[in-house]
Amino acid sequence: MNTNNRIIVGLDIGTTKVCAIVGQLSENGKINVLGIGKSPSQGGVSRGMVANVAKAVTAIQSAIEEAIKQSEVDIKTVFVGIAGHHIKSLQHRGTLSRKQWDIEITEEELNKLEEEMENLALSPGLEILHVLPQEYRIDGEDGIKDPIGRVGVRVECNYHIITGETSAAKTILMAVRRAGLEVADLIVEPVASAAAVLSEPEMEAGVALVDIGGGTTDICIFDDGSIRHTAIIPIGGDRITKDLQEAFGILKDQAEYVKTHYGSCYPTETMKNEVVVVPGLPGRNAKEISRFAISQVIQARMEDIIQKVDFEIVVSGIRNKLSGGLVLTGGGSSMKDITQLFNYFIGLEIHIGSPGQRLGKGFIDEVRNPMYATSIGLVIKGFELSQKNDALVGNNQQMSKQDTIATGEFFEETEMETIPEPILIPEDKKSKPRIFEGGWSLFKEWMANGEDFKDDKNS
Repeated sequence: MNTNNRIIVGLDIGTTKVCAIVGQLSENGKINVLGIGKSPSQGGVSRGMVANVAKAVTAIQSAIEEAIKQSEVDIKTVFVGIAGHHIKSLQHRGTLSRKQWDIEITEEELNKLEEEMENLALSPGLEILHVLPQEYRIDGEDGIKDPIGRVGVRVECNYHIITGETSAAKTILMAVRRAGLEVADLIVEPVASAAAVLSEPEMEAGVALVDIGGGTTDICIFDDGSIRHTAIIPIGGDRITKDLQEAFGILKDQAEYVKTHYGSCYPTETMKNEVVVVPGLPGRNAKEISRFAISQVIQARMEDIIQKVDFEIVVSGIRNKLSGGLVLTGGGSSMKDITQLFNYFIGLEIHIGSPGQRLGKGFIDEVRNPMYATSIGLVIKGFELSQKNDALVGNNQQMSKQDTIATGEFFEETEMETIPEPILIPEDKKSKPRIFEGGWSLFKEWMANGEDFKDDKNS
């Protein structure tokens, strides 16, 4: 089957949104995006894992329906991302003994060695999600990237193996199948994001990818062109929204708006002269919140995330080899002054990465946003895996105009009364004393007492 005729669909089931992207491989190796579908997760996903199957199914169906309408593709098979704090990685070495040294090493032999890694003994409840070769050793010669065509008796390979909980994987499969779809494969989300954002020179030089999503912060570290460490931190941008909501007693939607429009990871003195007016509920007074206090709350949680990221970089053992620095992506990377805060604490060169370099024609302007890094990466990894294994080729096909587009049961949106958006006013224009300027001190007490994780333990 011609690879260029294949249509791959990546399905990112995130904490805040479910996103489906329909992609086709162009002749120059770039991804042509045929359609995009998005839907709020509506509580169906928590910290990157499916928590409520019924809600997740509804969100998946809504996202797929939109993607079908845009792309005019009959979507049946998807490559799905998997995340969550249960994702772990380990290193293991495999060995292949050959009878004849003068016969060239073949791809089939390497595939057999890789398949043997799938039989590693793991703790009960865990399964292997990815087996990624790093470098080979042939008869004592180290640092071999491509052993095919070489000769030797003893072939060894260092593998980076990523594991996850079987129950979490089965829950994802259950939700996707109930939505009327088949799963071609599960792909660990930081691996997908890296495929979309990082270049080969960056991976050769040594780079750490940090994908800040709604419920998790995913880390993938490369050196010498190979993946060396993966980790998922169960904190993301949604936690910052909750912090603002709790600190100032505002609605979740208001907290999200305040975070994205007026918040910063790096509070400055000039912010003390600015106040954000947050409209109250019908019949209640509006609230005036210092922009400086808002940014202090954001900074506190971001420092928490950064410390955990730095810990994972240290654990990788190659901190001093990261010449490519640190690349931020994901929706959370769009927060104002985030690169300055990361640079202050970690000290590496920091920049924002987007999937634009891997895209051809199609919805380029929209999907070049870092928030689509995982979704685009799932499409890219889907093509890579399907080239290796034709059994993974999906049956997604272009539809004719008269074909029925939507299948399954979908819910119509209903109009609801909305509350006006928060607005920013200068300090000298406000009519009331500043409210919640002391929200920062309250928030620090919560952080110290561990209150910010109370809801996690009960979830």
